Amino acid sequence: MPNFLKIQETLKPFNKVLNIEGDKSLSIRWALLSSQSTGKSKSYNLLKSEDVISTLNCLKKLGVKVKLSKNYCEIVGVGLNGYKYNKNIILNAGNSGTLSRLIMGLLVHSKNKITIKGDKSLSKRDFLRVTKPLEKFGAKFSTNMGRLPITIKGTSSATPIIYNETKGSAQCKSAVMLAALNTNGKTLIKAKKSRNHSELLFKELKLPIKVVKKDNFDLIEINGKKKIKPLNYKISSDISSSAFFIVITALSKNSKLKIKNVNINPSRIGIIKILKLMGVKIKISNIQNYKSEKVADLFIQSSNDLKALNCPSNLNSSAIDEFLLIFLVAARANGVSYFKDLSELNQKESPRLKWGSKILKKMGIKNILTKNSIKIYGNPNLIINKDIIIKNFLKDHRVFMTSTIAALTFGGNWKIYDKDSIKTSFPSFLKKISYLGAKIA
Repeated sequence: MPNFLKIQETLKPFNKVLNIEGDKSLSIRWALLSSQSTGKSKSYNLLKSEDVISTLNCLKKLGVKVKLSKNYCEIVGVGLNGYKYNKNIILNAGNSGTLSRLIMGLLVHSKNKITIKGDKSLSKRDFLRVTKPLEKFGAKFSTNMGRLPITIKGTSSATPIIYNETKGSAQCKSAVMLAALNTNGKTLIKAKKSRNHSELLFKELKLPIKVVKKDNFDLIEINGKKKIKPLNYKISSDISSSAFFIVITALSKNSKLKIKNVNINPSRIGIIKILKLMGVKIKISNIQNYKSEKVADLFIQSSNDLKALNCPSNLNSSAIDEFLLIFLVAARANGVSYFKDLSELNQKESPRLKWGSKILKKMGIKNILTKNSIKIYGNPNLIINKDIIIKNFLKDHRVFMTSTIAALTFGGNWKIYDKDSIKTSFPSFLKKISYLGAKIA
């Protein structure tokens, strides 16, 4: 079966209700923390994507009992520092940056050498941002010039550290937080604003964490050597996956969509704030608090008269995975949009800032790209009438899905390669696109 998608028609008007799979960040964090707990944990609506399955497979290799059924996932925790495994094992993280970086934090106490590897895309990404702070705990690393594969040898006496996280990376921050659990003492983290799912899970598990919020950073204090209790958890829908359907509705004609039970953690809803500033019609309703996380229903309508935006960079970290979609909205907006301080985008599965520019140019949208910014000249009247091919993007799932949204809303004859890339984060993406009425082949 060919591994590409053909799209030749835009979507017709629709009025639908959608349920989106569980949040990937929460799915992976729940699994890792549950593996170190002192009993059985169950999750419902766990995302069954390749990244999450890779997480479960790595935990099995570390001696953790995992049961994955249709309705739930059960993990029998082995306790803090309780992993049992053979010497010189290899953990395959696949495409998952979250898994590969966070699990290193849990392995700073490992007695034997463990190697972590990943796929071609993950192996191109920077890991010094994680190994350097983890070395301060006493762990030793052997890296491939700062990239995977990486071998870690832990220490029997991990020491608390003081760490200044300056990149706004939730993965780096979380790896240090998990490592801090292995120490006798207090670890202090000064972290640039980023996703706070780990902090909220620590709070829910009643782990000794203290967070002081400042304007541009958080001060996090963690005391180690505390038992982790089991956690039963119903994982809310992923805002990053929902974002594709927010944008396809906003850019389609005479359409409406309701997405139910979406995680609207304030550190994740930068896309909603940015799109509202650009004139996208989004309503949030039925807001609830569930285990320290905010969950709500989203209602989106077709949006005319979209506005260009000089995007405030303080919203970047809370929308970092959604900027390719935001660029599509800027392409339809009236005026010139400017997005800056986005160098972190090129540290993702592919150099996404560069790919955002490439996609727009293929569509016929003028843009000016620098190392960390992009200026987009919107064209509200753009209708594409040409052939467009998207390929060689390191199988980045978000490049594939963003290209699909562009094809279904701007027109043209598109051929988009590597459709199996969606398996890493959103396996049902094409089914849900078809549910809206998309004609794809």
